[in-house]
Amino acid sequence: MKAIRVRLRQDLVNYKKPTSFQLKETYPLPPYSTVIGMVHNLCGYTAYQPMQVSVQGKYFSKVNDLYTRYEFKNAMRYEAARHQLQVGEYGIGQGVATAELLVDVELLLHIVPEDQNKIEEIYTAFVRPREYPSLGRREDLVTLEEVKIVSLTLTELERQIKAPEDYYAYIPYSLLEEEKVKLSHHVQGIRPGTRYRLPKNYELVDYGTKNAPKVFRRWQKVDVIYGSATASTDETFFVDEDRFVAFLA
Repeated sequence: MKAIRVRLRQDLVNYKKPTSFQLKETYPLPPYSTVIGMVHNLCGYTAYQPMQVSVQGKYFSKVNDLYTRYEFKNAMRYEAARHQLQVGEYGIGQGVATAELLVDVELLLHIVPEDQNKIEEIYTAFVRPREYPSLGRREDLVTLEEVKIVSLTLTELERQIKAPEDYYAYIPYSLLEEEKVKLSHHVQGIRPGTRYRLPKNYELVDYGTKNAPKVFRRWQKVDVIYGSATASTDETFFVDEDRFVAFLA
């Protein structure tokens, strides 16, 4: 099957963990939902287009940065002793919070739309973007190093394929359970790496009533291990023509 392979760089970036608030923590690589969101934004899609994504990459270090944080509550009236800003009759609190940033990020992405007829459309959206692409926050701009249409072939490996130097990947946990992937620095009885449940896509679900609807996003999540991966000999993987393995989810 066909895929779009994207190699990109970012200077300072935050891929926010949804459960972090006081310190806006970041994932070490963008979750699937973030990559899929970038594709949909570049292509102008207004409805979800099913796709599989492989995410690999590295970063140099982490730093903490300050940002302005605004807090408000529905129908909270303005109080001069409590709020820094007033909007009509309502009050907003303004303060300082901290964001965790990754420095000098490099990413290797494989994007496989379920509808293979969209390959050229997505490729064109990256090559001639309608706006400057970003990944993470709105201000986390992307420098595209390579955009290429590749063929992914399900291949039984005659020799192992090591991860690019210092690159880590999100590896679907099912591959590890089947022992198709060997993580670097393996210690007997211990599986190195960090386990995440990453968001991928969502559906809108109404938990309210007909007269008082309450619509929430119900996320589909993928169990992965974040680790440095080597694809094992005699196992079967999707591999492109340049010998890059795609850990699709």
